[in-house]
Amino acid sequence: MNDDYLWDKTGQPDPEIQQLEEILGSLRYQPKPLALPRRRNYLPLLAIAASLLLAILAGGIWLRVRSRHEAPPQQARVEAPATPAPEPDVMPVLPEKKSAVNQPLQASNRIYRRRSESSVVDREEALMAKEQLMLALRVTTQKLLLVRTKTQPNQIKNQHRVG
Repeated sequence: MNDDYLWDKTGQPDPEIQQLEEILGSLRYQPKPLALPRRRNYLPLLAIAASLLLAILAGGIWLRVRSRHEAPPQQARVEAPATPAPEPDVMPVLPEKKSAVNQPLQASNRIYRRRSESSVVDREEALMAKEQLMLALRVTTQKLLLVRTKTQPNQIKNQHRVG
């Protein structure tokens, strides 16, 4: 028996090996072209398109509902508090008489006087609150800038000179 025939089919074949090759010849590998399915499945593409359409529709509905419930944007007016607002003329309080006619008039004058005094006080409190808020925002801005500079290292700092 020649071993070359088993490896590269050179030399004299052995009769037993030839008989075995003939018997197993029908099971030998026969290359076939790759058969791809011709039918295309559009179901995944359709599902993706439907989900995108639903997402866009839900976003539109959400924006419409949200814009209906929001108040229209208002712009703040900045006025310099140079002089305090003048007090409106207040009617003098009538001397107290026991008549029922003067009692409602006196009560309304007291209410009006309280409202005008409280509006000046409320305005001053509002201006103080505004100043405190602006100061707090400035401090917060500075602290955030400091944090950002500390958390983002300077890239030149970590590089070495070449040369």
